[in-house]
Amino acid sequence: MTRARSILPPRESALAPLYKGADLVDAYAVALPPGAPEDVGVLARAVLGGLSRWWVRSLMATRDAAVALVGVKTSRQIAAAAAGRGPVIGFFPVLSQTEHERIMGEDDRHLDFRGAILVQGTADGGRTLALVSVVHCHNALGRMYLRAIGPFHRAIVQTSLERAVVGMG
Repeated sequence: MTRARSILPPRESALAPLYKGADLVDAYAVALPPGAPEDVGVLARAVLGGLSRWWVRSLMATRDAAVALVGVKTSRQIAAAAAGRGPVIGFFPVLSQTEHERIMGEDDRHLDFRGAILVQGTADGGRTLALVSVVHCHNALGRMYLRAIGPFHRAIVQTSLERAVVGMG
């Protein structure tokens, strides 16, 4: 299986202006096999489709139960509100899209989140699929939340990228 690896946040991402001053900026990438879809929307859905895995659903249910106690939006609330505004991938509203990138995100009282799914060319003519995350916290609740979910975030991102490319080649 192709492994997702940590990369420098891509300068060509539309999220690049948000990197400065962020409480979290991370990026992971996986090599796309020959024959993988060209459509970044299809690839984004393949990555975020990994959110339906049992262990991710369990983590999200735990997250939603905890954040609901302090007035933070649950994933269902985010998805329901987003569905009325436009396209959604996973439970994230799509904020912008280009041929090579999808930007998703949501603002809440504790933090603002932006994520990008980006297809990049490589020097050898191949392609990589990257997932970039940027978070700006508004208060102590946001910073506590970010510290608590950090390890789970990284595991979900890496696993989702890896699972997305299985069987694409």
